[in-house]
Amino acid sequence: MASDNILVIGGGPTGMEAARGIASLGYKVTLVEKRPRLGGTPDASQYAALTPDLRSAEEAIGEMVDAVTNKPNVNLMLDTTVVGSSGSVGNFKVKAIQSGKEITIDAGAVIVCTGFTHFDPGRETQKYGYYEHDDVITLVDAEKMLKAGNFVRPSNGEKPKRVCFIQCVGSRDRQIGNEYCSKVCCGISSKQAIEIRQVVPDCKVFIFYIDMRMYGYWENEIYWPAQEKYKVNYVKGIATEIVKKGDQLIVKGEDTTLRRPMEVPMDIVILAVGMEPSEGTKKVADIFGLKKNKYGFIETTGGPLNTVSTEVPGVFAAGASTGPSDLEDCVSSAGAAAMKAIASLRAAVPA
Repeated sequence: MASDNILVIGGGPTGMEAARGIASLGYKVTLVEKRPRLGGTPDASQYAALTPDLRSAEEAIGEMVDAVTNKPNVNLMLDTTVVGSSGSVGNFKVKAIQSGKEITIDAGAVIVCTGFTHFDPGRETQKYGYYEHDDVITLVDAEKMLKAGNFVRPSNGEKPKRVCFIQCVGSRDRQIGNEYCSKVCCGISSKQAIEIRQVVPDCKVFIFYIDMRMYGYWENEIYWPAQEKYKVNYVKGIATEIVKKGDQLIVKGEDTTLRRPMEVPMDIVILAVGMEPSEGTKKVADIFGLKKNKYGFIETTGGPLNTVSTEVPGVFAAGASTGPSDLEDCVSSAGAAAMKAIASLRAAVPA
């Protein structure tokens, strides 16, 4: 018998928005999250503020959580991991482990919202010394400190006088196979640079970049204010090595504008790490037989005209499970996936 329930896998911003949209249109939705709480990566990684408006991430994600908690038509299942599936559109039988027990979820359609993981800068190369030097950190590490309102050197707890960002770590890199741009790193670095200058006003902040990629309104909302109001220094250059000298870090590389080598001392180096598919994305893709692109993200079928449908009827994918995405992309694709899932359900379930 056909099911009138839609299963959403993943309780981050994309999954919560998809579930909210489905429920608001009067359809039943089961929202599954493997963690014991909703919020996804912004919650798990303790994001401080959203890009580009610098709104409190905790506040914004909290509103999304409230919209799907204890609401009619929303069956929320935390601490639940999808492990298998059978059936087809209108009648999926999805196996999951909830708090150690195996259960079966009946669903007429499925939306995969399993997100991404941050690139590990020490996985492929040690040239940046992430696991070697305490004061070499990532955007994620910096975000946690900024959320706490205490941006200091991990090595000694002192406020830094010189901080730099190194862009495209784990992105646009043919050697490691991640040729793609992760889309949000330039904006997040600029956002964090503004926050650092707010928390430590006398700190000099530099951003070393290959190309700055500020799309849409981010150009005026964070890029120009970072330079003009907060005096962030943007340097077109390539960092090749980070070494310790005394109690400082020396960033070696090339200033590509001036075409000369550079060696600059820094107190903190922040690696702008990109996005990769999460383990959950890869596992769920295999469970449902979804095609993945060469980078491991779920491949959708319609190019720019249909960004959420997969080759499996009744199964849709949204947000960063399909590739690098910002929050606006995630929320927009969640709405598209909800609409198409409802349409497939209506076609499969007799009125």
